[in-house]
Amino acid sequence: MKNELKKALKWALPLAVITLVLAAIFSIVSTAVLSDANVVSGTFVVIVIILIALFFDIIGVASTASNEAPFHAIASKGMKGAKYSVWLTKNADRVNTFCTDVIGDASAIISGTAASVVVVEMMELLSKDKSGFVDYVVSVIVTSLVAAFTVFVKALGKGFAIKNATNIIYKVGFVLYFIEDRLHIPILKILDKKKNKGKKRKKAKKDE
Repeated sequence: MKNELKKALKWALPLAVITLVLAAIFSIVSTAVLSDANVVSGTFVVIVIILIALFFDIIGVASTASNEAPFHAIASKGMKGAKYSVWLTKNADRVNTFCTDVIGDASAIISGTAASVVVVEMMELLSKDKSGFVDYVVSVIVTSLVAAFTVFVKALGKGFAIKNATNIIYKVGFVLYFIEDRLHIPILKILDKKKNKGKKRKKAKKDE
């Protein structure tokens, strides 16, 4: 139990830090971008944010739904991006957590900020009731619509991801290959660095 808890903490704590940093950055950026937004531009931002969350949600679900075997077959043929697809499938739990939780939480913060801007702008256009009843109704309607739309597109995305998991993960793997090849960023080495350190520690303990 202690070892399992340590492993969970080693993975959970960095994720929490990443989420904290991303949420802070996204919150600052979204506040700056939406400072002069109106109903139309605010609604557009909300939709874009939801679609970004959907994109990462599809990758996260596809990684857990895909199978390693097809990518090993593709890699044996020398097809570019296959080894990255193998890594994504092997580390499906981490990929899914990052895509659906980290990016999802950050997106939720921005969409909430954007939705509040839409609510304020709509209140200024529609509300003549000084009692605040219309303001309350507008706030509830906009918040409910954003939540319903988010759940709707994510439900569609999950079905699509499960049916096309292999194709999606291969395309993501090819994008990672392209980034590493063109920008000379050793993505796999960076991703596997912690894992290799853990293996070395285990070997050292066994040798002792």
